[in-house]
Amino acid sequence: MTKRGDQGGTIEWEGSPDAGETVDRLSPSGFALSQAKDGYRYSLDPVLLADFVSAESPAQIADLGTGNGVLPLLLAHRYPLARVVGVELQESLARRATRNVDGNGLGDRVQILPGDIRCVRDLLPAERFDLVVTNPPYRTPVSGRVAPQGERSAARHELAGGLGDFLAAAGYLLCNKGRFAIVYLAERLAELLDEMRQVRLEPKRVRAVHARTGAPAKMVLVEGRKCGQ
Repeated sequence: MTKRGDQGGTIEWEGSPDAGETVDRLSPSGFALSQAKDGYRYSLDPVLLADFVSAESPAQIADLGTGNGVLPLLLAHRYPLARVVGVELQESLARRATRNVDGNGLGDRVQILPGDIRCVRDLLPAERFDLVVTNPPYRTPVSGRVAPQGERSAARHELAGGLGDFLAAAGYLLCNKGRFAIVYLAERLAELLDEMRQVRLEPKRVRAVHARTGAPAKMVLVEGRKCGQ
């Protein structure tokens, strides 16, 4: 089917969105993205993360907590020869991510895997990936207001696995010298760097994200290398 995009023009889409969903254009890839009107909707964070990654022509990429499949779509666009696996715990999001992959004709290169990153050893082989990325939940359950909507609350708060679980899964999946990239809260940067080193992910680059000039950084982008010096 064809849907009208938010900025005008049309978006080609194979299949029909479910009731309560919109189909929007995912920039800069130009892909169509189906997402819930009132549930989880992607933010700028995964777009910034996909642009931040410095890996050169990775063959195997994993995205932990893939949501609607935004990062796999962006990375498949950036790395046309790579194969991407997105792992997602919430069944509704995993189904939607799969439809986003198939609707954009990427089913031969991108796989969405329903599952819990805390049980990654039951899902994927060790040391198989050149690049692991994640846009994980940022807040502890006691930090800030937990969204009443299920998709949003699990995406924003550590209700099913915290930072250490995502880092441990990345360390397990990455090959030696493989790269890891994450977008996270600036206020938790010290914790992030410390926990990365605990699983042998040596931080190499940090980029602060500011909403405007002169404002404190709200988010940080961090890249590390497994067993790096």
